[in-house]
Amino acid sequence: MSTAEPAPLGGGGERVGDLSEEELLAVITPLLPRAAQAPVGTGDDCAVLSFPDTRTAVSTDVLVEGHHFRTEWSTGRDVGARAAAQNLADAAAMGARPVALVIGLVMPPATPVAWVRDFAEGLAQGCGPCGAGVVGGDLSGGESLVVAVTVLGDLEGRTPVLRSGARPGDLVVHAGTLGRSAAGLALLSAGPQVVAAVERDGSPAQARSCLAAFRAPTPALAAGPALADAGATSMMDVSDGLLRDAGRIARASGVVIDLDDPDDLPDLSFLEPVAALVTDGAAPATRTLARSWLLTGGEDHGMLATVPAAVGHLPADARVIGRVLDPGTPRARALGHRPGVLLGGEPAQEHAGWDHFAGA
Repeated sequence: MSTAEPAPLGGGGERVGDLSEEELLAVITPLLPRAAQAPVGTGDDCAVLSFPDTRTAVSTDVLVEGHHFRTEWSTGRDVGARAAAQNLADAAAMGARPVALVIGLVMPPATPVAWVRDFAEGLAQGCGPCGAGVVGGDLSGGESLVVAVTVLGDLEGRTPVLRSGARPGDLVVHAGTLGRSAAGLALLSAGPQVVAAVERDGSPAQARSCLAAFRAPTPALAAGPALADAGATSMMDVSDGLLRDAGRIARASGVVIDLDDPDDLPDLSFLEPVAALVTDGAAPATRTLARSWLLTGGEDHGMLATVPAAVGHLPADARVIGRVLDPGTPRARALGHRPGVLLGGEPAQEHAGWDHFAGA
């Protein structure tokens, strides 16, 4: 996602600066989902969580206004749902069941209270599919909107699924969608006239789906623990693009990830009508753009995993998209006996995709 200048929040009514912290918490707290495994929730110095498994999966992400979201593109509800989704997906990708979120929220004093209320409702929306709750956090004033989220997940007796466990002979599988968030970002970047046309009846339904996927992704959260139960040897969520994240598994595991031709994936045909809106329908450019979104677009947060070839069953929404090779095998030698990713038998551009500091 490209960096953009923050835009002022619109809307009237009460502003955050008009309320005390206690008054603002009184607005937000009733809207937040509760965690069943939190005998002590919000309102004290710390929440208390109860996990039968002595191990806890923990991860933190930060979203910055103008860098990860823009308020003229996304509502407070969208931002809340997005913040929840990307963190819940991290826990699921370890094979854990996401249980609780802790939220840090920095806001300019002019932020409408209505935006904060919508944000809390978005958190509840994002947590709904897995039953996670918000157990605490912190509020602060600042120059721009910043959201920091920590997720805690219960492994429920499972062995954590790492990036480093892929083995030659494994299947590469993916659960969820690919490229839709990147396509949604492209539509939004094309300008308000394009977005207005997409949101009118008669435009491709795929385009509206891609806008929704960018604003508030819905990861295949249940697939993470399900893939772990099926014997996944490695796993991560696709946050920075299929090629980039497959490369991370390959290097961590010392293997070659040999991906199938993306032309065979249904995601490509789904994305092509959307790409046509951006490329004026020119067929070669449309397919090239759709392939780029599929291979390098991030923030769909699907589950990318490797599983033994003899696996008995996969979750219903998981599909095989490649194989794991030993770097010394003849097909893998195009990479020079080193770990990496092949696409169509050729070295893939693993570093294409989102980088938080390179900005692309």
